Amino acid sequence: MTKKRVFVVDDHPVVRQGLVRMLQCESDLECAGEADTVEDALRGLTASPPDLAVVDLMLKESNGMDLIRQIRQQWPTMPVLVMSMHSDSFYVERVLRMGVKGYLCKEEASDQILFAVRRVLGGEIYLSDSMSTRLIGKLVVDQRRPSLSSIERLTDREMEIFQMIGRGQVTRIIADKLGLSVKTVETHRANIKGKLNIRTTTELLQRAVQWMQYARTDSSESVAVT
Repeated sequence: MTKKRVFVVDDHPVVRQGLVRMLQCESDLECAGEADTVEDALRGLTASPPDLAVVDLMLKESNGMDLIRQIRQQWPTMPVLVMSMHSDSFYVERVLRMGVKGYLCKEEASDQILFAVRRVLGGEIYLSDSMSTRLIGKLVVDQRRPSLSSIERLTDREMEIFQMIGRGQVTRIIADKLGLSVKTVETHRANIKGKLNIRTTTELLQRAVQWMQYARTDSSESVAVT
């Protein structure tokens, strides 16, 4: 039997190492590598492309959405399974639109993690029952209420820049990291301010920092994979 190779990207060492050990105990799966940053992940994926990438949404100095976007560009056929503490349908919808094949919450039992991995490797899409129910419920509500919350109005690129602002990165740094012009980043910043009803640069920074603090608090409560 040829083992399916899975690459693990997560910046929580206990979670990452637990998943690696779990994969190594399976007769049909093996770990193809591990990383805790976007840069290390891209190097590992380039050196030896796996059959599946398991990606967390919150990574050191960056975010999993940026990595997912680059994976979709460089390896269009490589399936991606997101494993995150975020159970909000806000994140699920965004990554599914990006081409992710599965979304798993970290508090799921270990047998569900392996089930999700095998299901995505088999060419199917995986969402837990609770996640599917929550997503369907939101779609029903959205049909009745066409208006979206402020954050949900942000495009994927705007959300990425908003998060980078929340990490204290200035326009020039954001432009360099994303391969954009300063003018383009400034345009995105203006669009973000308009959608969030923000008037000043200081208020934009405060709102972005608050958002990242919320995201990090949620992520820090992760349950170790055993």
